Amino acid sequence: MSTLDLRTGVTSAPAFVSAAARFGVIEKPDLAYTPAVARETEHLHEKVRDFIPAIEWAAYAPYVHAINRLKKERNAVILAHNYQTPDIFHCVADIVGDSLQLARDATKVDAEIIIQCGVHFMAETSKLLNPDKTVLIPDAKAGCSLSESITGAEVRLLKERYPGVPVVTYVNTSAEVKAETDICCTSSNVLSVIESLDSDTVLCIPDEYLAMNVARQTNKKILTWKGHCEVHERFTAAELLAYKEANPGIEIIGHPECHPDVIAVCDFSGSTSGMINYVKDKRPDRVLLVTECSMASNIQAEVQGVDFVKPCNLCPHMKRITLPKILDSLLNMTEEVLVDPAIADRARLAVERMVNLKQ
Repeated sequence: MSTLDLRTGVTSAPAFVSAAARFGVIEKPDLAYTPAVARETEHLHEKVRDFIPAIEWAAYAPYVHAINRLKKERNAVILAHNYQTPDIFHCVADIVGDSLQLARDATKVDAEIIIQCGVHFMAETSKLLNPDKTVLIPDAKAGCSLSESITGAEVRLLKERYPGVPVVTYVNTSAEVKAETDICCTSSNVLSVIESLDSDTVLCIPDEYLAMNVARQTNKKILTWKGHCEVHERFTAAELLAYKEANPGIEIIGHPECHPDVIAVCDFSGSTSGMINYVKDKRPDRVLLVTECSMASNIQAEVQGVDFVKPCNLCPHMKRITLPKILDSLLNMTEEVLVDPAIADRARLAVERMVNLKQ
């Protein structure tokens, strides 16, 4: 709450109080792999046994045990993107999904504290949708090449160049960019968002390949920006055709952040959730996911009888999130994600329009 000085008539903003000061700091627990810890985490190890052998589980289990205990003590919920490693995705996360699913579920969270296991723009989105909650990210340096490819100032220049053209901005952007946007989108709803706009021309930014791929599915003119995902832009059509030749009958499913030439040789293209659902529903004998490598492991832990061929392109930003850093967030209430209120109010509108859009 702001305060008014009756002598001067000047209203002052309240002093910032850190999350650590608000909630307190907890001493680091003993991280020994005791028989009790082994028993209490055994059911979780069963989920990831194919990726974390028993001899290595002794190093993971104490962190998993401590995190699951502390998040209840803190009244915290852990949101994890599909690209998180299996130990996070299957063993400590409360809510998992793609960017759209996490954005929607963030609005339904009752906990006081949200710990975002993903990249920074995802944590900002959670904060936009939960301005009164404390949002933490285990590593504030977990960025995104797409988010860093465009600034709010550049969006304003685009709006000057194309007056009246609605701006659809990929959710993989900063709050500053979202604040200059008419509506956000994700890879799973970009077509629905574009088709919902009463305009023959749409700016779809910053992912050039996503925009080019959706342009093939609509009669609207799509204006693009040269932003790319550093994971997905590394895949090539020639690489995938070589996989097909070496693995007859393999099904290739790709993420629309890939180049259109890559998508053209895929059997299916969709968001991370769409790709997961395809594998679960179709149960192909052998499949190659053209996306971040950890997702294949996460699906493999849940789907039996599917052989995954893994071209292992890892996102260096997603991999900044680790169990030790999640534990540190819970203990020390770091790193807190804050958004300037002047930016947040406008950015929130663009995200809420997306979340509330009828699919």
